[in-house]
Amino acid sequence: MPRIVSDRATKTNEVVLLPSSLEDPNKAPPGAFRILIWTACLSISAFFAALVIAYVWRAGTGPYWKPVQFPPVLWFSTAIILVSSATLETARRVFRTGQWRLASKLLLTTAGLGLVFLGAQLIAWRDLVEQGAYMMEDPHGAFFYIFTGLHGAHLIGGLVALFVLVLGRQKRREVVDVASYYWHFLTVLWLILFVVLREVS
Repeated sequence: MPRIVSDRATKTNEVVLLPSSLEDPNKAPPGAFRILIWTACLSISAFFAALVIAYVWRAGTGPYWKPVQFPPVLWFSTAIILVSSATLETARRVFRTGQWRLASKLLLTTAGLGLVFLGAQLIAWRDLVEQGAYMMEDPHGAFFYIFTGLHGAHLIGGLVALFVLVLGRQKRREVVDVASYYWHFLTVLWLILFVVLREVS
């Protein structure tokens, strides 16, 4: 029965040569981080899909569903997260060419944009409060808080990953790829939430 090995292994006529990370029990084997991040993204997607379904259903029931004015700052935060996704993708490609210093600057730029995005979300919360949409009193406003808050919490996880990349000793390409995949996933997720919050009233 043939053995299944990493696609990064090299093969001679008699011997399969594996990368050193498979020989060191302290290092994750190639592909492990990718499997973990895609599993996490699938779980997060299922969770938010359930919330969106609940939101759409609750919006159609009528009673105690007050209209909420869409916070204009969310347009700004959407633009920011799109730009941050572009800078991170640039960092990933630059890293592949061996320019780690430039990649680090781009990673820090992405992190800075992520912080600006979170700040814009807090401004959106203030806007909701000024409208009288409170978490425990208005179900419509509550969904705004839940969607933006949970997405922000996941984005904070992405920020931690970026700082670990810049400050950590290991500069593995796979780790940079995984961090970028997660960030792009959060960007797409926010675009979906943005449309849902904008269109469903």
